[in-house]
Amino acid sequence: MSGAADAARRALREAREREARAQQVRERDASATRPPEDEAAPSAAPGDDAKDATAPDGPVRQEARPGDVAREALRAARRARTDTEEYTSGDGPERTGPAPAPAPARLPAGRGPRGQGRAQAKAGRIQALTRTRDQPRTQDRVRHVRELLAGALRTPPAGGQEISVSEAEEHVPAPPPAAAEPAGTPPAESAHTPPADPPAPASPRVPASMAAPARDGDLRRTFPAFPRSPSGTTAFAETWWGNAWVKALEEGALDAARLGRGRTYAREGHVDAITVTPGLVLGYVQGSRARPYRTQVRLRTLSDADWERFLDAAAERPGHIAALLDKEMPHTLAECGVRLLPGADDLVPSCSCPDHGHPCKHAAALCYQTARLLDEDPFVLLLLRGRGERELLDALSRRSAARAARAAQDQGPAPLPGVRARDALAARPLPPLPAPLPPLPHPGQPPAHPGAPGGPDPFALDQLATDAAARAHALLTTGHDPIADLTLWLDAVRLAAARPGSGLTATTRALYSSLASATGRTPADLARAVAAWRQGGPDGLAVLEEPWDPPAGRFDRARPLLRAADLPAFRPWRNRLTHPHGHVQLRLGRDGLWYPYESEPDRDDWWPRGTPDPDPVGALMGLGAIDDL
Repeated sequence: MSGAADAARRALREAREREARAQQVRERDASATRPPEDEAAPSAAPGDDAKDATAPDGPVRQEARPGDVAREALRAARRARTDTEEYTSGDGPERTGPAPAPAPARLPAGRGPRGQGRAQAKAGRIQALTRTRDQPRTQDRVRHVRELLAGALRTPPAGGQEISVSEAEEHVPAPPPAAAEPAGTPPAESAHTPPADPPAPASPRVPASMAAPARDGDLRRTFPAFPRSPSGTTAFAETWWGNAWVKALEEGALDAARLGRGRTYAREGHVDAITVTPGLVLGYVQGSRARPYRTQVRLRTLSDADWERFLDAAAERPGHIAALLDKEMPHTLAECGVRLLPGADDLVPSCSCPDHGHPCKHAAALCYQTARLLDEDPFVLLLLRGRGERELLDALSRRSAARAARAAQDQGPAPLPGVRARDALAARPLPPLPAPLPPLPHPGQPPAHPGAPGGPDPFALDQLATDAAARAHALLTTGHDPIADLTLWLDAVRLAAARPGSGLTATTRALYSSLASATGRTPADLARAVAAWRQGGPDGLAVLEEPWDPPAGRFDRARPLLRAADLPAFRPWRNRLTHPHGHVQLRLGRDGLWYPYESEPDRDDWWPRGTPDPDPVGALMGLGAIDDL
């Protein structure tokens, strides 16, 4: 900045020197072109010649201020650049002669014909001098002087921000006054040595965006600029809380026309990135100038007591927390006694533009774009009120956990299911049981079970269902299950015996095979046991499998009875009497009945046959004619 100021002072000094030299030339021209009669006029006063030689006609000219000299030099540079561009470019009228000479200086008011003659003579000499100068060198000097003045007289903005050249030209402050030099005194430097051209300063840099997202945190969020809105878009907010923000802006505005221009700026994308901090919305809005305006909207933050009430209301209902996480703002939460949304007088705009409207169009555009931010994320509103998203969620999590812990402590332990021991062992009168229902006359028929590939046998299922119904009916009518004490083998024999047939069909053979495999026997053993079960039930099966020694009496009387029936003498062995030919046998059961058996002669393969009888002769008659024995 000091180098630019030095260059500006050098430029001002050169301008003053050129002005002094031009003044001397004008004075010499005036002395050379004065008529002879003026020199010998008898009525002239003794001091008139000196007066004419040192000052022009008319009122005495006062010494110009340095600021006026700088501005006049800037205007002259602009005019010279414009004339040179029109002469050198092909856009203007076609010119075949040399570059146009500078326009003659304006005559001050009050000069007569004599003064006009002197001015015309001086203008002619100046034009002649101008033609002899090097035109490119003059253009370079004009350009350097303009750039030096623009850089030296630029006012530094607040905060160290850069401003454009156009703004510097509009806000040029007056330079510090230089030391006054006596009029007509040549400068110390040589008038014939042209000053060195100062270096041109670098043009001001305007960044693409004024935002600094790298500085963002929980209490500072920067949002990128919104693109241009498509044609036909009218609303800036779609949610009820976004529309409440727009309503507060429009109700507090003093000029509807500025609001309209602000809406146009917002739709055309003039608002740069927006930074939101507690109580402040900051953005740069591009206006009619090259440099965007710094625009702010302030909103009062909530007190600690207000935040406590808000957090209590939000943690009281889990739906409030879920809505906030879904970027929603429930009506009940916004109306919990804490004023979250702004009113008509709560938004305080400010802008660096010269417009003092409330709000100006730049602040209005920033407010409309802020409504879009609130639409997308209600935590932006909470940040404006003083708390960040992470801080709020942590506080809500802690309050929800504390509330759940207090509720569990107040509720106490949940009662365990069941009956206490003292209540179960306490003596209490029991009510009498209801009278049993009358039993059915016979067991019901089970439903039909359709067969399925790979599924259980439908006939086996039908048999099991029929057996279960019969056992249930017997238990209801007699109060006793006759087969409750049967072993696995006995129960298998019983089920096989209840099946019609004796292993002749494929279904029966499959049933016998599965039952024998389940009990660890062979199908032949199962078939022999089934025959014994059909002959005498469990007692008949015991006669088949359990030989025993009967007491004297009935067994001993059986042999004489057989001899009396003209039968041969049977061989005794324990509880069995076997025919001498080995094909018939009688077995005495523990129930006192004789069970007849048959076998192939001399093969000892006995199978139950016939019907048991208390008389051994009667048991043999069940096998056929006694004469064949």
